[in-house]
Amino acid sequence: MKQDTQPRARTLLPSPLGTLQIEADDAGITAIRFLSPVPSHRAAPTLLPDPTLLPIPKNPHNPHTPALRVLRDAVEQLLAYLHGDLTRFELPLAPSGTPFQLEVWAALQEIPWGKTATYGDIARRVGRPRAARAVGAANRANPIPIIIPCHRVVGVRGDLVGYASGLDRKRWLLAHERNYRPAGETGNILEAGEGHREHPGNG
Repeated sequence: MKQDTQPRARTLLPSPLGTLQIEADDAGITAIRFLSPVPSHRAAPTLLPDPTLLPIPKNPHNPHTPALRVLRDAVEQLLAYLHGDLTRFELPLAPSGTPFQLEVWAALQEIPWGKTATYGDIARRVGRPRAARAVGAANRANPIPIIIPCHRVVGVRGDLVGYASGLDRKRWLLAHERNYRPAGETGNILEAGEGHREHPGNG
């Protein structure tokens, strides 16, 4: 488990999902938080000017800490994602969690853009086929939504089930990825023969 959860740098990014607060330390992105409701006008995301960066580096005289470089890369990639120009993030991540949570979050990152998996799929991927409820709990605890795509996890019948950041955001993200799905890609990655009922709770 990652012990130091105090962000060393953070920035705000307006988006169609509300304002995002992105937090990082020198190891990578530590959290993304939604600070405002989903805007009804669905405003296009825009890059904030440099003065909106709120660094908390160990050395305040050095504006080029690894944490700030990670933040700038994250803003650039999130904007590309929100515009439909990026389908896979390439960022260092440093979430804080239990070994099981970290394993689940790693498995979530294997779900491709525009596709979905069930809680049972993820439980099998991490070698715990009966742990759909525990996967649901790890999904809810995901500290880096969007980049760690917990929104791509659905119920066994394709129902949204829930989303810790709000179902409106989950619907928006899944619709966004359907609208910008790369040519030739389809559907989901549900395993054949899966038909049992899952009750993982909100994801």
